[in-house]
This record gives sequence, C-alpha cells and structure tokens, in this order.
Amino acid sequence: MSAGLLIRCTVITTAVVSVTLSVCAAGPADRRTDDAAPPVGLLTNAASTEGIPQSLAEGTRYVARSNVLRLPSGRWKYLPGGRAAAAIVAAEDPGARKQIAESGAWLAGGRVPGASPAQRAAAERALLTMRALLRPNGAMAAGWSPAWMYSWPRDSSFACAAFAHTGHEAEAYRILRYSAATQRGDGTWEARTKLDGSGPPDGRRWQLDANGWVPWAAWHWYRTAPRATRQARLATLYPMIRKAADHAAASLRADGLPPASPDYWELMTTTPNIGTAAPLLAGLNSSADLAGELNRPGDAARWSGAAKRLSSAIARKFAPLGYQRTVDGRHGYDSAVAFMAPPFNAAPADLPRALDTSYKALLLPNGGLTPGNDPAAPWGGNAWTPSTSFFALAWAGTGRPAKARQVLDWVLAKRNSLGELPEKVDRAGRPSSVAPLAWTGSITVLALVALDDRGLPTPPSRFRGER
Repeated sequence: MSAGLLIRCTVITTAVVSVTLSVCAAGPADRRTDDAAPPVGLLTNAASTEGIPQSLAEGTRYVARSNVLRLPSGRWKYLPGGRAAAAIVAAEDPGARKQIAESGAWLAGGRVPGASPAQRAAAERALLTMRALLRPNGAMAAGWSPAWMYSWPRDSSFACAAFAHTGHEAEAYRILRYSAATQRGDGTWEARTKLDGSGPPDGRRWQLDANGWVPWAAWHWYRTAPRATRQARLATLYPMIRKAADHAAASLRADGLPPASPDYWELMTTTPNIGTAAPLLAGLNSSADLAGELNRPGDAARWSGAAKRLSSAIARKFAPLGYQRTVDGRHGYDSAVAFMAPPFNAAPADLPRALDTSYKALLLPNGGLTPGNDPAAPWGGNAWTPSTSFFALAWAGTGRPAKARQVLDWVLAKRNSLGELPEKVDRAGRPSSVAPLAWTGSITVLALVALDDRGLPTPPSRFRGER
C-alpha cells in the first residue's frame, strides 16, 4: 500500500484540478473501528501472527532477539508453534525458550546492520518484524491491522531488498516468487492482494510503479544471492521480469514519460508523476542488467533503450522543477524525489540540491516529513516515517552520511515502547497509526546497510550519456 505511506484511505476534495478521487475503497468513517486500537507489536511463530494491543503493551518488553513478550507479572506470552492463538506461560518456559533460540539463530545467520548498539537494536527489531509479517507463501503484509493486512508489490519489493542485503536470501526469494504468482497477464500487478494470493480485496486502481519496483527488487536479490544457484533461479523469475519490463517499456509515451497513474500516495494524477517515473527507470535498468546475466541481448537492448528514453525525459521534464511530484509542476514537492537516488537510480548531478530543497519544503515542526506539500492532499500535521526514511536512504547513497544519520536518528527515536516503528508521528512527536509497518522497517534497514557499506549497489545504465 505502498505500504504504510500510501494513504490507505484518503478523502480528497473533487474540486482539485489535477488530482482525482482517492483510490481507497473505504473512507475514514469505514476504518474507525480499525484505527481505534491498532496493534503496537507482534507475536509470531513460523506460520501465524497475532497483534499486540496497546492495552497489553504497557510495562511489557520483548525478550531479546525474539517476539516473545515479557509481561509485567514476569510471565511470558508467545505464539507457540502450530497454534493460532497466543499462550501465557511461566518465564523460561521451554517452548518459548526454543522459539527465542530459533529467532536468534535466524538473526545470527544473516547480518544486523548499524554502527551503534541503538541502531543494531532497531535493525534487529525491524528484521524480526519483517519476518513476522512475511507469510509462508511469500505474501508480505504491510502491517497487522485489518486495513493493512494485505500485500502491496511496492512494500514487498522493499522488504525483499532489505532481506537480501542482510543475508536472508530465502525470504527475499520467497517474496519474488509470490510476486511472480500474483502478476497479472498483462505484466502488471493489482494495487494489493489478499494474503492468500487469491486476488485484490477491492477495486482500487492498480499502480504502474510496481513494474519498476519488482524488477528492482529482483536485481538486488540477484546481486546478493549465492552464485552457485542464483542464475538458475533467476531463469525461473525471468518470465515475470520480461512481462513487467515489456509493459513498462510499452507504456512510455511519445515524450518518453509514463502515462499519468496513481503513485505511491495511491492517488491518481492527471499528468506523469515522479513517484512512477523514477521506479520505472530503476526497473528498466534492473531488467536490462538481468537480461544480460541470462544472455538475452535482445531483451537487454530493448529495455535499455526504453530506460534511455525515460531517463532523458525525466531530465527534460522533471529536473528543471527540482523533481517535484508532477510534470506540470502544480502539485508541489514530493518525498519520491529520493527515488532518483541510489539504491534505485544513479543520482543525476542536480539531485543533491533537489533533495535539500524538497526536505526543507516537507519538514514539519515535529521534525519529520509530510509525504508532499500538494495543497490538495489531506496529510495534516502528521509526519510519515516512510517518507522521512526515504531521505536517510538517499543521503546515505549520495555520500552524505551525516545528514542520513540525523534523519535516521529522528525515525529511530519515534519507535514505540516495544521498539516498533510506527507509520506516523503525530504533531506532539508521538508514534501514531499502525505499528509496526513493514515499509518503514525495510527502508530503515536498507539505510543502515548503506551507511555501514558506504552505499548500496544501484542498477547500472547500459547506455552511454545518461545525463
């Protein structure tokens, strides 16, 4: 949806010229029950997950490196294997201890990024949360509250990349297999699907940016996967990549830009938006490079050519506007400017200034960012953690680690009492809305990896003279 940031359910006035109606199926009134008591944490086993309500959270803490909850009484609460409902047991219960050991071994089998104990603790919790939200079939739940309990291609792709770069290759590949299984016949994806993969829960409009995000995620998985087996498994994914890239290439208009489409806000625009154009560029470059890995020169050339057209169009149409939300320049700055930076795209020379300008325009008094400053969008005074985290990732990828750490410190300081990252931060600086949110966790993990490694790999352009 896109995972949290997507305005899951937004109401917008019909008087706005260039933004049409919200695509959410339910308005705020329909979600009042869902929002009344969103979860604040998760209990989980290999197959089931249960939300922790706010009423239970006070005075409780997770047992280290686990999703086992230590209650104020000293007893533990956890979700035993093979069960769909949690149990309260004595401290040091053997079943709970076994689950703690298993989750600790899973973390130890990969990488927990971060330069400080606080950063590593946050990354550890985010990884365990992502694992809890990942279903056995590869569906990635955006969150564990009814309106979030679906799989969005966008959120799933970020989680795939985060798993890949922290050594959890099996989880990353499982997400990609689910994406392949739920791809529509024309190469696109629904805005979101039910977690059993049976289809969309409503009629909201699909978003073209998935055709960029999924190949981009596949590229990051491939870069980190074991060399002995990755090419054979890439061949299994390749039909999905081909359909996605061919649709993306065919969608480009005569001027090289994609058509108007709902962006990660899940709102339709009447002119092309950067939230679609930038992911498609990343996806076309990713697809071309993966085609080269499988010795498909025709595909590589076709998608590389489309990427060149799109890149040139972005430079002509969006760059002079500072990569604002829409190509008509009528809808303000947008946190999607970060999609023009690594690990999505090689940053153009003018991007650092655009990032600074956009950040200042979107900064709220509470220290976080609003997704955009389009006056037509009803964002209010809440900061959105995915949008804020985008800038940490972008600055980590463009050689500005101090700025990235400053933003990341703000995000990590807004975790709730269980250490979970929320979707929003209210005017008073308190966590609000659903927590945890898979998208924010994924972006945070990627930003920490980028800071540790002085950047993440970026899909290469297979043509010369991009800018």
